[in-house]
Amino acid sequence: MENHKEHNHSEMKEHKSMYSGNTGKHEEEHSHTHDHENMNHGSKGHQHKGGGKNDEHKGHVNHHQHMIADYRKRFWVSLAVSLPILLLSPLIQNFLGLGDSIRFIGDTYVAFLLSSFVFFYGGYPFLKGMLDEIKKKQPGMMTLISVAISVAYFYSSAVVFGLEGKVFFWELATLIDIMLVGHWIEMKSVMGASKALEELAKLMPSDAHLIQEDDNIIEVPLSELKSGDKVLVKPGEKIPADGITIKGESSVNESMLTGESKPVSKKAGDKVIGGGINGEGSLVIQVERTGKDSFLSQVIDLVKEAQESKSKTQDLANRAAFWLTIIAIVGGAVTMFIWLAIMDESLAFALERTVTVMVITCPHALGLAVPLVVAVSTAISASKGLLIRNRAAFEQARKLNAIIFDKTGTLTKGEFGVTDIISFADGYSENDILHFAASVERNSEHPIAQGIYKSTENISEAHEFKAVPGKGAKAIIEGKNVGVFSPGYLREKNINVNDKRIEALSEQGKTVVFLLIEEKLIGAIALADIIREESKEAIAEFKKLGIKTIMLTGDNKKVAKYVADELGLDRYIAEVLPDGKAKTVKEIQSEGFVVAMTGDGVNDAPALAQADVGIAIGAGTDVAVETADIVLVKSNPLDVLSIIKLAKATYKKMVQNLVWATGYNFFAIPLAAGVLYSWGILLSPAAGAALMSLSTVIVAINAKMLKIGKDA
Repeated sequence: MENHKEHNHSEMKEHKSMYSGNTGKHEEEHSHTHDHENMNHGSKGHQHKGGGKNDEHKGHVNHHQHMIADYRKRFWVSLAVSLPILLLSPLIQNFLGLGDSIRFIGDTYVAFLLSSFVFFYGGYPFLKGMLDEIKKKQPGMMTLISVAISVAYFYSSAVVFGLEGKVFFWELATLIDIMLVGHWIEMKSVMGASKALEELAKLMPSDAHLIQEDDNIIEVPLSELKSGDKVLVKPGEKIPADGITIKGESSVNESMLTGESKPVSKKAGDKVIGGGINGEGSLVIQVERTGKDSFLSQVIDLVKEAQESKSKTQDLANRAAFWLTIIAIVGGAVTMFIWLAIMDESLAFALERTVTVMVITCPHALGLAVPLVVAVSTAISASKGLLIRNRAAFEQARKLNAIIFDKTGTLTKGEFGVTDIISFADGYSENDILHFAASVERNSEHPIAQGIYKSTENISEAHEFKAVPGKGAKAIIEGKNVGVFSPGYLREKNINVNDKRIEALSEQGKTVVFLLIEEKLIGAIALADIIREESKEAIAEFKKLGIKTIMLTGDNKKVAKYVADELGLDRYIAEVLPDGKAKTVKEIQSEGFVVAMTGDGVNDAPALAQADVGIAIGAGTDVAVETADIVLVKSNPLDVLSIIKLAKATYKKMVQNLVWATGYNFFAIPLAAGVLYSWGILLSPAAGAALMSLSTVIVAINAKMLKIGKDA
């Protein structure tokens, strides 16, 4: 392997696998920027010093959870207090056939006190929300609810203490109860407070094996490591910091960090990245970068930046609420003016009409129109293996016209499988070659070795197995000296392979290993990351919908081209690191595309956060799952199609529910205002409440009828 070269903040790295897929070399450009908050991974966990970004993020999550708990508590308490308010309402008493059996002296004052509690305690979040919306000059749902409950409460209170008219206490209480449960459901369903930063930090080990000057090895927390320290990394352990290998040979799995599908061979002089998983050998590493300067810290910053810059889609219900607020205020004012100034009616009559208009304008169903659809949609999606974490982004999925896929673990399985077998010797069939190679590799934990071993059940017992670091492995199989080696081993032994088939396989980016029996070349086996069976069908379906399909990968260009050609992708971009992936997503968005990003690795996290819709393969790393808006539990690219269909069906139901929730206002508001009063038609508050209840039932039934296939 050639030495690594540094140009400012860029590193050109040549990765050569233990079993190199090419007789030549492939390069990847790893661009890094180092401008981060300090990151401290202590022995008891992973936290940022002085609070930092991780603590800030945890605070946001805890605040969101507290709000959900607060809505839940206020709902149950308010509901309990609302029951006696309902029983004290003459309308409810008559409806239940109770007559005057539960009437008593002062019952109106009791209803007033109970309603006051519900108004100030249950209505507090909406009243506070109204003030926040007014400060931002963006009146929405909170303002509409607050206007309705305030008018109902203060008018009804005035009636209790002498004003002529009717009280709206039970309408007030039920309106607050339904709005509380609606917001509770909504907040639970959209709680997408990302844990990405904590999950990223978990990639790092808690401790490191520090080699002291006298060669003693002691355990130290990562926070105590500094540039220049030497650490021992044992087989199977995570690399504790960015650095350079000074002793030992091994292969390191960096796929979760760089997207490189093959474990990367490491020896003295090679750079390693903190968070990579060491393979079969021990390594001694000299630490170069820790904390804020590390590669992983860079990824953390990229994720946070992309999350914070993502625009928030305004909720449909809020837009409806804004216009209904305007209608309520204007409608109430016009009603009051007409009855007092033009029709010369009494103040009591004009007030009752005005209050009726303003209360009816805020329908109970509006608070449930969207949350109920979200709840049903979330349940359906969960049963289909689609976990929605960010509703606003999920709703955007109906507009998608470009989908970017990561390769490793998304379009492919992220594991090696045998694709081609070539025989060079008479008497040895393809099955024979695979049999001998798999018999040797059964004792190796290397991913490529396991790919060969799992490709056949025809296995013989191996004796005297020995791994040859960086070259392959050998053993005695059926009394013969059998070896499975890399191209480098053949060059070292001056064994020439002049076969165009091998060159063609290497050009496809496949890994080629060679079978030697008694030091004689018998055959070759080509392996590649296995393409998922569903991937080709999924790409074909997207093309039918006119959606552009793009592959974005950290793997080399030859491997990327092979996969792209096999699947018929519109475009592929290879050898891209996390910052490059996020930038590419931005570039495609700037072209006017609504972009979805589908991936499973840490290297995908910034791009997942940047995309309009971030979709994580559930089998991937926790950080990808936590950064994504939607998680595919089944790791099936076809499920992205289901997301689009469900998003369209969900949006359709939302629009339908908003029409049902507010549409009756076209008739109810004029009737409540008294436009047909001269014909003896006047909508009473009770009749308005009945209409509200009917629309609520319709909204609930309509939401339950959501189906992914029918509505999409």
